Amino acid sequence: MSKLQEKIDLYTKEVEKKEINVNVDLLAAVTKGLGPSIYKADSEKVSSSDKKELETVKKNFLVKKLGLENTDALDTAIASAIEKIGKSNRNKYRAILYTILVEELGAQAVYNTADEKPAKQSKESELKETKKEDVAVAEAVAVENVEETQIAGVVDEPVAEVVEEAVEEVVEEKLDLVEEEVETAATPEEFLADFNWHKYEQGIEEVDEDKLKAFEAALEGTVGFVNEREVIEGTVVRRTEREVIIDINSKSEGVISLNEFRYNPGLDVGDTVEVLVDKREDATGQLVLSHRKARVIKAWDRVNSAHETGEVVNGFVKCRTRGGMIVDVFGIEAFLPGSQIDVKPIRDYDQYVEKTMEFKVVKINHEFKNVVVSHKALIEADIELQKKEIIGKLEKGQVLEGIVKNITSYGVFVDLGGVDGLVHITDLSWSRINHPSEILELDQKLNVVILDFDDQKTRIQLGLKQLSAHPWDALDADLKVGDKVKGKVVVIADYGAFVEVNVGVEGLIHVSEMSWSTHLRSAQDFVKVGDEVEAQILTLDREDRKMSLGIKQLHPDPWADITKKYPVGSVHEGVVRNYTNFGVFVELEEGIDGLVYISDLSWTTKVKHPSDFCSVGDKLQVQVLELDVDGRKLNLGHKQTQENPWDKHEEKYAIDSVHTGTVKETTDKGAIVTFEEGVDAFCPGRHMAKEEGGKIATGETIEFKVLEFNKEYRRLVISHSAIFRAEEKKNFKAATRKSQDAEKPTLGDANNALQALKDKMDGKA
Repeated sequence: MSKLQEKIDLYTKEVEKKEINVNVDLLAAVTKGLGPSIYKADSEKVSSSDKKELETVKKNFLVKKLGLENTDALDTAIASAIEKIGKSNRNKYRAILYTILVEELGAQAVYNTADEKPAKQSKESELKETKKEDVAVAEAVAVENVEETQIAGVVDEPVAEVVEEAVEEVVEEKLDLVEEEVETAATPEEFLADFNWHKYEQGIEEVDEDKLKAFEAALEGTVGFVNEREVIEGTVVRRTEREVIIDINSKSEGVISLNEFRYNPGLDVGDTVEVLVDKREDATGQLVLSHRKARVIKAWDRVNSAHETGEVVNGFVKCRTRGGMIVDVFGIEAFLPGSQIDVKPIRDYDQYVEKTMEFKVVKINHEFKNVVVSHKALIEADIELQKKEIIGKLEKGQVLEGIVKNITSYGVFVDLGGVDGLVHITDLSWSRINHPSEILELDQKLNVVILDFDDQKTRIQLGLKQLSAHPWDALDADLKVGDKVKGKVVVIADYGAFVEVNVGVEGLIHVSEMSWSTHLRSAQDFVKVGDEVEAQILTLDREDRKMSLGIKQLHPDPWADITKKYPVGSVHEGVVRNYTNFGVFVELEEGIDGLVYISDLSWTTKVKHPSDFCSVGDKLQVQVLELDVDGRKLNLGHKQTQENPWDKHEEKYAIDSVHTGTVKETTDKGAIVTFEEGVDAFCPGRHMAKEEGGKIATGETIEFKVLEFNKEYRRLVISHSAIFRAEEKKNFKAATRKSQDAEKPTLGDANNALQALKDKMDGKA
């Protein structure tokens, strides 16, 4: 089977595998017609470094091959064909692609069907067949080239001569290949030793570097010689709908896409343009030029030159961006910072868009290809002399007229005629303000006084409030300590509030002077900003311009008649305001607080911390226990408002009485046992032993004997082991007494002994 038939079978199988409905005979005809050009001739025709040029050449090639008049329906047909066979296989299976295009467009493929070759041939017969095949292909290619040349309007030689020369070149090329095959038919060692690796890698014979340089030196300066990467001028010799043909006086002309001249819609034949020689020859021997690259190179040369010389350049403001503007300078996008547009802050950037302005190149970053331009630099150059004149005349205390240039949260920048000065927010007004915009606006004219400046006079401190008299100087001279004043709260801090009595005159009300209560709170609990308050002057220092005020002084002191309202022993209801580790602070009324010690909270419960007994805000019944008017101290008690249960517990829990209780908690020293009515008692660890062995556990209910009862300290000591130990002691005493009674002689026994002795003495016995 021949190679051609193998290709036909391969394409037929691929068509069946992809389930594509095509005419098999047409597919075979197209495959035969493509011949050897399916991988070589066609690829060379469409090869290009530019993607846009590549697509254009491909389309023109297909139009000719398919016998079409235009490319109107070609794009749709190509997309449909690629969708069927797959984008990645469009070059591999070009015969299938062309077949689908012929069917979808209804075109007539311009292909010559090649005859199939026998499967096995000798070298000589194969060479002859190859000669015939190549002659046919060369004739076809030559005819196509002649047709293309005729279409372009250029006819240099007769068609027959062109075809003949093309055939001779192809035949000679194939003969050389065969000779090379015959020559290389040697041993592997000889083959590797003599193999031309340079020709294998580069596709051409290696040329001596010295000879090549000498040849280029000889060509330099002659007509038609150009260097790669060189920017030269060319002339437009032809313009089509998509391309421009440029003549640079070389051996061939270059083709440039019309898209590169989009900025110049009036480009016409005869115009001179700058182009970059990208390649003197591509794979097809075509000269490759670029106008866009030439513009970029020239533009960078001009930008660098403008930066070095300080030349003023014109730029077109394209659009607004974050922090500034994008400016087109010589075709390069440069950045114009917002601070470099004008000497004064810009509020509306859009007014500069799509306008041509003069700029100065101030910075170039060659690594990242960034260019920064400035329009402000041109303005500053004009006002530099004026600025020096103004700075030289500056003196402290001098009053100047200026214009509000910029307003910030911390102050106002004022233009003094080319020199900027800052009026701090504290120097704008004698009264407090939250923001400078409350009293000033942009472009407003005003008089300011120079307060200070540095040695170089680059930082100038200005003042506005200094032009008017200090409010303290205008304060009523009759105003004295003890007088009542009204004002507005302007500032609140944790320690107090500032009240503006007059414009620019403020007094401080400390938080301790806001209420008679000894329990200190935050100033926000009493007043807020903007409140109109009445206060009493406590201190007044006109020299230091300080004033302290008080609000509580306007109300009577609740401690003045404390002994009448809250005598010792009286019971009252108060609110828990705060608690500490040692007690609870209870407020009886505004300004009167008392302390309830932790020991005075409950008769029965042992309180470890006040928070376990009550919470802030709870109402609590208290009794006045102690009263210290001078020290403003009030000692209160809560348990005193209730009957003391230990009065009746004294009789119930008498010593040696036995009661049933539940173990609430155990410790290393003993256990806390709860009896009826919530009475807690303590059982030492040595008294927790059971009669049957072991110790009493938590939660166990069992009988206990009272060992100790202290009413004053509310102390109750109990024991469980004492119950059975007392019984054991009692039984032991009874047994001992019985034993002793059995051994002791009775009176009768003694009388009997005496009678026996008497009888013996009388001789009766």
